[in-house]
Amino acid sequence: MRFPRFHRVSIASIASALFGIALMAVAQAAMPVTGTWLSADGGTKVRVSDCGGKLCGKVVWLNEPIDQSTGRPKTDKHNADAAKRTRPLLGVQVVQGMKPAGDNKWSGQIYNADDGKVYQANVTLVSENAMRVQGCVLGVLCKSQTWTRAD
Repeated sequence: MRFPRFHRVSIASIASALFGIALMAVAQAAMPVTGTWLSADGGTKVRVSDCGGKLCGKVVWLNEPIDQSTGRPKTDKHNADAAKRTRPLLGVQVVQGMKPAGDNKWSGQIYNADDGKVYQANVTLVSENAMRVQGCVLGVLCKSQTWTRAD
């Protein structure tokens, strides 16, 4: 069957638009979460990596790396495990075992060096340069913050 000329143009235009939308959807779903992220308060950078299909992340930079009370590099002094309280904060894994939980979303645990506790957490990539990090206590009391890409 032959279509009149204006139909051929319309079909080609629609096909081209649909192809473009499909490419954008694939690109958005494939946004990389790996890289270095700056915490909401600007005090810490965390390098997020793929660790065997799960996300993990270590502290790689501190805005204030020296503990004012000791004059030495900051340590994990609030850790619940007394044996870990003298380890340097640089290098501490804070994003732990995050498994895929949907489009641009991961669930696992996050360690908060400010209080030495591990929380159930979700990470959602909201854009190429912004990631929402949410930690929860008992699954109902949650706190969120947005980290920005630093690399």
